[in-house]
Amino acid sequence: MTTDPYEEPPIPHALTVLGAGVMGVGITVLALGHGLPVHLVDVDRDRLDRAGDRIDSELRLAELMGALPAGTPLGTLVTDTSPKAAAGATAVIEAVTENAATKAAVLSEVSALVRPGTLLVTNTSSIPVDELAGAVERPEELVGTHFMNPPYLIGTAEVVRGTRTGDPAMAAVRSLLGALRRRAVVVRDAPGFVTSRILHPMINDAARVVQEGTATAEDVDALMQGCLGHPTGPLRTADLIGIDNLVDSLRVLHERTGDDGCRPSELLLRLVREGRLGRKSGRGFYDYT
Repeated sequence: MTTDPYEEPPIPHALTVLGAGVMGVGITVLALGHGLPVHLVDVDRDRLDRAGDRIDSELRLAELMGALPAGTPLGTLVTDTSPKAAAGATAVIEAVTENAATKAAVLSEVSALVRPGTLLVTNTSSIPVDELAGAVERPEELVGTHFMNPPYLIGTAEVVRGTRTGDPAMAAVRSLLGALRRRAVVVRDAPGFVTSRILHPMINDAARVVQEGTATAEDVDALMQGCLGHPTGPLRTADLIGIDNLVDSLRVLHERTGDDGCRPSELLLRLVREGRLGRKSGRGFYDYT
């Protein structure tokens, strides 16, 4: 594993973001706040319209928190329901749901549209890059970049180099992250990489502790914060990630590693069935209404 702080002057980027969910919105806010033009694409027009309101709200929040560079004009935002919008991009970030088949289908479609040499990024928390690279026309142009939520508040991104990822793509992703003033930590390709492989089973165990009646969610988080220095607590973090996204990631880890500690706990599965997905739905382990 190597650490690659950005050292060269950033170059202009025209960015297409695929997927207007939580991560797609967060990445869009980060890019707009750093002056990059963004084409946000989602097949669901209603979701796109809702995303526009959330982007405005999160841009205001990011500005109030001092998370965006002062004096930088906001980038322009265009939304579209067709991936053909990616044809003129210098970089494309896929941020659709954490499902290997869905991601592969989206990446396959967009890789046939973009010009050779265009950086393709899959924003995945757990799916190996090499597993997705077989779906694209030029596997050497695909890189994994795991942005944490919310991207505009977290200054480091986990960058995953697949075995087929080429040097030009690595240079391009460093340039893009440099333009976003993000530090890149490059890791080898593996299920869950580093952050999810450590964090998501820990959250799963925290949910089991609550499920077994040992402690409440509030007490688990208070102990992890006060005794172990976790900034938010694992269960507040689960609500921020999205419990459905967390369950999808745990399933990927369980299927690809065989680690039974990654089998989603019954409490997590019940919360998903009840629609208690965390902050984005208004309720998860905590109530945000």
